Amino acid sequence: MYTPEQIERRERSPWTRVQFILAPIQFLFFIISFALVIRYLMTGEGYLIATISVWIKIALIWALTITGMFWEHDVFGHYFMAPQFFWEDLGNLIAILTHNAYFVVIWMGADERTIMWVMVGAYVTYLLNAAQFIVRGVKSARQRRALRAAEPTI
Repeated sequence: MYTPEQIERRERSPWTRVQFILAPIQFLFFIISFALVIRYLMTGEGYLIATISVWIKIALIWALTITGMFWEHDVFGHYFMAPQFFWEDLGNLIAILTHNAYFVVIWMGADERTIMWVMVGAYVTYLLNAAQFIVRGVKSARQRRALRAAEPTI
């Protein structure tokens, strides 16, 4: 997972705290937005509120991506696609591209239902990527606990 030096840099980075704050906020907005998008697709009602929720969700994924790049630089010395973080970055890249497909389909003149179906697809990629980050976080916490337990006590 992480070398002891990377763990130390991770703990010192101010971007670690930012990520811990923004990630649950993004997940909460994902749940809200997903529900509003599905509601619109099922009833045809609430397009405006679903659209606003999509904008907020897209802004949050960009905020997490940009601050995550600073975090990755602090920990691994790369802003993006550090070898140690390749799969997480690839998943994030796919999620952010699918989220931004929203703007492409609007530009292409797609109807409201198509736009919302594009967001359903984007939200599936987000869920897969979020699951990947959760797994990494759990493994990282176990690693940190194991390292602390192995430290000599004085």
